[in-house]
Amino acid sequence: MSEPTAQEVQQFIELGLPCEHLAVEGDGRHFFATIVSTEFEGRSRIQRHQRVYQALGDRMREQIHALSMKTFTPAEWAARPDAGPSAHHH
Repeated sequence: MSEPTAQEVQQFIELGLPCEHLAVEGDGRHFFATIVSTEFEGRSRIQRHQRVYQALGDRMREQIHALSMKTFTPAEWAARPDAGPSAHHH
């Protein structure tokens, strides 16, 4: 199985999980994903990660250990410290 590209990982996640925002960076060995989904509401960090692994399924079983992620609900994403001025309307 060839090493997946960041784009492929992103597509896999999108197929299995409805995302408000999704960004995946990586070099084929290590990936970093930022994932915002309403599915994360009311779930712990561990449960969110399990949900993402579930979305990836068998496709990423071999490479899954190389994926680190930050998971947010839409509300958490909007409220994060580095959201910038565009996220806050006063």
